[in-house]
Amino acid sequence: MPKIQRAILSVTDKTGLVEFARRLAAQGVELVSTGGTARLLRDAGIAVKDISELTGFPEMLDGRVKTLHPKVHGGILHRRSKPEHQAAVAEHGIAPIDMVVVNLYAFEKTAARPDVPFDELVENIDIGGPSMIRSAAKNFEDVAVVTSPGDYDAVAQEMERSAGELSQETRWRLAQRAFATTAAYDSAIASTLERVSSNGRFALRPQGGFPPTLRLSFRKVMDLRYGENPHQNAAMYSDGSSTGVANGRQLQGKELSYNNIVDLQAAWDLAHEFAEPVCAIIKHTNPCGTATGATLAEAYKKALECDPVSAFGGVIGLNRPVDAAAAEEMAKLFVEAIAAPAFDSAAREKFAAKKNLRLVEIDYAPERWVLKNISGGLLAQDADVRPLSEADLEVVSKRPPTAKELSALLFAWKVCKHVKSNAILYARDGQTVGVGAGQMSRVDAAKIGAMKAVLPLAGTVAASDAFFPFPDGVEEIARAGATAIIQPGGSVRDQEVIAAADRLGLAMVFTGVRHFRH
Repeated sequence: MPKIQRAILSVTDKTGLVEFARRLAAQGVELVSTGGTARLLRDAGIAVKDISELTGFPEMLDGRVKTLHPKVHGGILHRRSKPEHQAAVAEHGIAPIDMVVVNLYAFEKTAARPDVPFDELVENIDIGGPSMIRSAAKNFEDVAVVTSPGDYDAVAQEMERSAGELSQETRWRLAQRAFATTAAYDSAIASTLERVSSNGRFALRPQGGFPPTLRLSFRKVMDLRYGENPHQNAAMYSDGSSTGVANGRQLQGKELSYNNIVDLQAAWDLAHEFAEPVCAIIKHTNPCGTATGATLAEAYKKALECDPVSAFGGVIGLNRPVDAAAAEEMAKLFVEAIAAPAFDSAAREKFAAKKNLRLVEIDYAPERWVLKNISGGLLAQDADVRPLSEADLEVVSKRPPTAKELSALLFAWKVCKHVKSNAILYARDGQTVGVGAGQMSRVDAAKIGAMKAVLPLAGTVAASDAFFPFPDGVEEIARAGATAIIQPGGSVRDQEVIAAADRLGLAMVFTGVRHFRH
């Protein structure tokens, strides 16, 4: 491959650029640049030519036009193997450009500000940058295109080993990344501008509104060993942010599996239902024990009491940084993974002997949408994040719940929301007692929840994720020993269900909200 002799550098993200430019210059590469990038390089003592010296034309229209010129795009796009191309650029005095180092205006960062003026939004739509990237990527056989600071070191190293050359394999890899970059950028612009009214006033789409075209852009984080089962291939992708499970930081342990990641998400979602310290122990996406406490250590011990058999080999979610006291307790049990906002040094020392245990630090961000694959398309819905307070409850039984029952009901409702439907959950204040998950019959869910209980059921409360179609579910809950029930209401037989609660001496409250989880 020919030696790289001339490069255009024009970047918004200037991370690592000065060092990269120095290494290019040391290989004898002539550097051409624009605006702030050129000033940065000059201030660092690096020789650089302004783009206007190359084009013979000044930057104009407030910087809108600086690289949109035949001497730029002709220098990039002409094919060195075609004599007629070589003759054309020679006739017009167009010098070859062998490398394009470009990243784009920070459109997404600008658009993320809810009060951004429309004019500012529009001015952050890059034109020259994507044009140069696409030109260079199209002509990858002759031109290298570098769009990520993460590639600077590898590119410089290869040039230093190869007397200023880059292999065709490297150029093709860089071109693939370049086209992915411009595709994601255009997708972000299109998706954002769909939220702008016709008078040019930027406004977020109202809650529950969905775009006419759903554009998804995710970067592969890693291939996974397999999917839900060994015969299925799998990979994990990131939305490019620094938050959420996909962008967590694994501190130790074996490689995460597909099922580990799914359970980590379930544990993380449940843990963040609570403001107080909480521990959620998850098995196959269902909580087998959840509890709050004054400390994480206390919350964990209470959660483990709920179902210590099912907790074996589970995944734990926590909403506080893990300290030594909590780590010491959790290290006694075999678990697959633990998710928390942080692990302090003492906690990490406690876990260090458990080499296979995965510790994952995650920065919290609430989900906006939930997507599910269906054949031929996708389903999209708002995330189920609706809160519930005491003021939202309607007491429908003759006996109102006691203060203690009320606190337990609100706790149970938060956890029941994360149990697969049909779901019945028994709890005390701050601690689950029995979980009946994923049953076709609500009565069976009530029976299984009671059957799973290790702790005494007498004096518990029960939560149901959807209404009771018949009184038999209420009767089963009373038989188990619960004294109060929280449920959405809305059945055509509500009055029969309420009458059963009154006959059995139960307190019953309606939420008016259903939490099916399929």
